[in-house]
Amino acid sequence: MSRLVGAALRLTVVVGEYDTWHHRPLYSEVVHRAHAAGLAGASVFRGVEGFGASSLIHTSRLLSLGEDLPVAVVIVDTEERVRAFLPELDELAPEGLVTLERCEVLLPRPPGAGGPGADAEGERG
Repeated sequence: MSRLVGAALRLTVVVGEYDTWHHRPLYSEVVHRAHAAGLAGASVFRGVEGFGASSLIHTSRLLSLGEDLPVAVVIVDTEERVRAFLPELDELAPEGLVTLERCEVLLPRPPGAGGPGADAEGERG
């Protein structure tokens, strides 16, 4: 896994939570492939409500517990590495939405590194 700071590209893949790839959740397959490709990071976020191309609204409300909720897989790395990963998504052929957005990665400063609100010795007061 690479450490990343500065300009980056965020890849978001939105699929249904019940979408599968060879009997495995599709979102999990995307994360594992991103990890195997050495990308800097990937996270999965489960939506509580949404709709897509089908125009059906999926919700987590009590009366609709069986609904296929939206799941977003978010991957962040350099533009070059993210674009090199895109053929993996083509192979999975997700029917979901895939977006790319430029972003900037800010890593937390280690203790004593200073920054806004720090005094001359790097401590916050």
